[in-house]
Amino acid sequence: MKQKLSFKEYIYVASMLFGMFFGAGNLIFPVYMGQVAGRNMWAAVLGFLITGVGLPLLGVAALGISRSNGLFDLSHKVGRPYAFFFTCALYLTIGPFFAIPRCATTSFTVGLEQILPHDDKSWLYLLQFSLLFFAVTLVLSLRPGKILTYVGKVLTPCFLVFLAIMVFVTILHPTTSIGAVEPQGAYAAQPFFTGFLEGYNTMDALASLAFGIVVVQVIQGLGVEKAESVAMTTVRSGILSCLLMGVIYLLVTLMGVWSRGALEAAPNGGTALAQIAQHYLGKAGLLVLAATVTLACLKTAVGLITSCAETFVGMFPKGLSYRNWVFVFTGISFLLANVGLTAIITYAVPVLMFLYPLAITLILLALLGHFFDHDRAVYAWVTGLTLVAAFYDLLRTLPDHLRAVLHVNGLVDTVGKALPFATIGLGWICPAILGLVIGLIFRAVRPKKA
Repeated sequence: MKQKLSFKEYIYVASMLFGMFFGAGNLIFPVYMGQVAGRNMWAAVLGFLITGVGLPLLGVAALGISRSNGLFDLSHKVGRPYAFFFTCALYLTIGPFFAIPRCATTSFTVGLEQILPHDDKSWLYLLQFSLLFFAVTLVLSLRPGKILTYVGKVLTPCFLVFLAIMVFVTILHPTTSIGAVEPQGAYAAQPFFTGFLEGYNTMDALASLAFGIVVVQVIQGLGVEKAESVAMTTVRSGILSCLLMGVIYLLVTLMGVWSRGALEAAPNGGTALAQIAQHYLGKAGLLVLAATVTLACLKTAVGLITSCAETFVGMFPKGLSYRNWVFVFTGISFLLANVGLTAIITYAVPVLMFLYPLAITLILLALLGHFFDHDRAVYAWVTGLTLVAAFYDLLRTLPDHLRAVLHVNGLVDTVGKALPFATIGLGWICPAILGLVIGLIFRAVRPKKA
């Protein structure tokens, strides 16, 4: 049994981690953040990197340290009903409810929407594109074979090469300076915390809990089996991939800022990326970007549908077959894709504001669990109080019309004034700390087993 990997093996695991976490969707949020954060981009990027890069790394390490066999096993430390609830909620979020539809709409927004006529038939164009996109996705998901490995090895380098060209051209010909771009919205007052919450949109911390066990198994398969060694090896490999992700996030954010001299802030990152490509590289560049992003998103969609279907077959062995789950998830994704990219991002925010505090506390409890022997009382109290605060964040970030329909504006305002850090989206911190204290007290006063 060896204690660490060779340099070549570290590179292998690091490249696999990068491929798992970084897709075309990861570009649309930092480029948009750059456009609206303006001269406050440095604080915004720092916050973004914590949730967009740091948390995914910790999520993978948490599975290794806690010796859990996946998300269901890890969340089972809170309780079996919660494990079913959280696992289903997380996989549906990174699957057919948000992430998979976002794959299709990002592809359409970045590419075809920019070259098609801007008329009242845009919904029809999206419908036709998404129908073709998910037809191909369905076929590949039913018979994935080696297509994911092949496409991943070809498309990811192609995408990064094209991105490098865009970044290089932007660096050589910036249309404005960073200091000249006025920050907009929340980035004007709270750039760090706004960037911190923007990192939720990558969904990578949630994905790390869903797919982290794959990384742990690969490391164990390479001969590292001791839990501490697995965790350290995961962290070291992750540092390499996260450094690359961090550099890309920074460059793409800069690209967004530098574009503001020639372009207005776009409604979403997909449109911003397409407009920047067209501005610097013309129609040809836009077409290449569209093709590359579409194929990269196709790969991601197939991977997510496959993972979700396999997970639900495992959780509900007496339910639908793998093939039927693939049909269900593909159909749901197709329907939701047709609400458009901006709408998907808008409605995803409340769900992510609900799930991320639960994911963060679960990760931290798993990483620090040896200090309290992974006591269930600690897990249950921290998660229970965090759950209440996270539900408040869900209500707070609902679109205005939904809050009005549900008549929760008064409740949101009242709780927001009483709960520390609620106004910056971190109202779950104090309840989580309180839950930790209560859980540790329960553990201390509980009679010891003979």
